[in-house]
Amino acid sequence: MTASHNSASNPSSPEFAYFKNQFVPIEEATISVKTHAFLYGTSIFEGIRGYWLPEERAICIFRMREHYQRMMRNSKIFFIHPTHTLEEYLRTTVSLVHKNQLATDSYIRPTLYKTGNTIGPYMENGITEFCLWTSPLGQYVDINKGLKVCVSNWRRVDDNAIPPRAKAGGAYMNTALIVTEAKFNGFDEAVVLTHEGTVSEGSAMNLFLIQNGKLLTPGKTENILEGITRDAVLTLAKQELGIESIERTIDRTELYTCDEAFFCGTGAQIAPITNFDNRPVGDGEIGPLTRKLQNLYFDVVKNKRPEYQDWCTVVYLDKSLDENLKRLGLAENLNPVP
Repeated sequence: MTASHNSASNPSSPEFAYFKNQFVPIEEATISVKTHAFLYGTSIFEGIRGYWLPEERAICIFRMREHYQRMMRNSKIFFIHPTHTLEEYLRTTVSLVHKNQLATDSYIRPTLYKTGNTIGPYMENGITEFCLWTSPLGQYVDINKGLKVCVSNWRRVDDNAIPPRAKAGGAYMNTALIVTEAKFNGFDEAVVLTHEGTVSEGSAMNLFLIQNGKLLTPGKTENILEGITRDAVLTLAKQELGIESIERTIDRTELYTCDEAFFCGTGAQIAPITNFDNRPVGDGEIGPLTRKLQNLYFDVVKNKRPEYQDWCTVVYLDKSLDENLKRLGLAENLNPVP
């Protein structure tokens, strides 16, 4: 299966971002060097996939509503207050995707961030603002071959330090250390442990093992991001393949004895793992259940499974924005935000 489905977008087309409550050319979407989020990492964000449907000339945005619901929910943790309603965020995103006309698989990046130009990390002094941009994105990691993965020497940030269940900008220094070390040491990616020494997740993606025909994945209290793709995998495994999933504490050595393994996430999608710490996973080849889940996942995100169409927001590039918003039930106010 080839899972990278990019087609060329027009390189001469202007690119826009949503910044300070308006659409602006991307080069105008700039912040001050004194911005609180730049100085202290006080932001939370989401990464959302848009899949190109060439036959329909449309972008299929996968689980957009759930991403914004997570961002708004987790903003409470960091005193980062949502700037708009859920429907306004959805409307703005559809509008930007349509405006940028990216005829390719895409990455959509909404961010809530603190903008007060103040010295000191105190959160309540800053004003919360929202920005949004898009970019072409194919494979974040190679999903057509098995990944060679190490166990990182670094540990995942803890819920009582920088809660990883929220995608906080500053927390990604932890991710940067983990993945950089892995690549320096000749690996494709890394698994990171909790401070207790049990398995947490990948550098920036959730982890699943397959043992005796069952899915195993670290529980939500293992300092993981409560992944939206992770939730999709759990749902599809149960409803479509009849596979039992178990969320529990996983020891490091279970990585070395499992039958199959894969990462999942917005960037990683479904990325098979065939080696942990220079030990083959199973027979060292991509496993059959992993391949089934990967194929099923791409059918779903490409809007080929009618029973999961509520996970898909399809934006037709050749139709007007008004037509798209009305069809999606987002046309109550055609202005993206007040």
